[in-house]
Amino acid sequence: MVSDSGGFDDKSFNQTSYAGLQNAEENLGVKTAEVESNAPTEFADNINALVKQNCNSITTVGFLLGDATLAAAKKNKKVNFSIVDFAYDKAPANLKGLTFNTAEPAFLAGYLAAAKSETGVVGTFGGLNIPTVTIFMTGFVQGVEKFNEDEGADVKVIGWDPESQKGSFTNDFESKTKGQSSAEEMITQGADIIFPVAGPAGLGGLQAAQDNDVWGIWVDTDGCVSAEEYCDVLLTSVMKGMDVAVEEAIRAGANDEFDNEVYVGTLDNGGVALAPYGPNADIDDELDATIQDLRQQIIDGEITVG
Repeated sequence: MVSDSGGFDDKSFNQTSYAGLQNAEENLGVKTAEVESNAPTEFADNINALVKQNCNSITTVGFLLGDATLAAAKKNKKVNFSIVDFAYDKAPANLKGLTFNTAEPAFLAGYLAAAKSETGVVGTFGGLNIPTVTIFMTGFVQGVEKFNEDEGADVKVIGWDPESQKGSFTNDFESKTKGQSSAEEMITQGADIIFPVAGPAGLGGLQAAQDNDVWGIWVDTDGCVSAEEYCDVLLTSVMKGMDVAVEEAIRAGANDEFDNEVYVGTLDNGGVALAPYGPNADIDDELDATIQDLRQQIIDGEITVG
């Protein structure tokens, strides 16, 4: 496995993907190796390092590794490659994209945020303006819009406009300082719920939420598990099951069942989900019932998200 520059201890998508590799080692008995990337310039070399170690299944983690992974797959046709957060229009037979419709659970998080906001302002920011980040932000905005429509409310979202595709970005996934600054700016604009989609940089957003006594919503993993020091201010988390998808891709290769069909995680197949509410979230039964009903409407195709 090759990480992106966030590293395997990012409490977010690298770490969850790495858990899939560890599970494969334990459950399938495969030998594993991993390389952490410190910068995008290292991606190709890191993939090639694993090829040279005779790995016959290599998973790369993140949209930014798309080009390097495709190039490696074309050069090494006997190696199975899978990539988290990237889908190709025409992938080689040995390359599988693992994608996640995170707009679906983010929609539920947006509705929840709008219902819980006391100021009528909620905020979201991203690490980079790339599709795998903005899909969360767009779903979040749509959830707020649904609440406004249902309740005749006017809760505003700052940090992302799906129409213009412009918003607030730290322009990296590592700097907690930038994440904290982004969140603090939103809090000064009245936001009392912050949804960072920025990997480790987003931890700075949770720090700002904690410091200013507002709510946060975590991304990729259940923040009360992966970033438990901030659990007291978490409403919920928008989760994507990268660990399961990674393990299944490795399992398919081990069983000679590997294919290049893109995997899409959804609420329906359990590939994405809304985490349990935080211990202090105080979500009443009526709001919870509404969230569960909206979840089912998305699964049934009655609500289209994204």
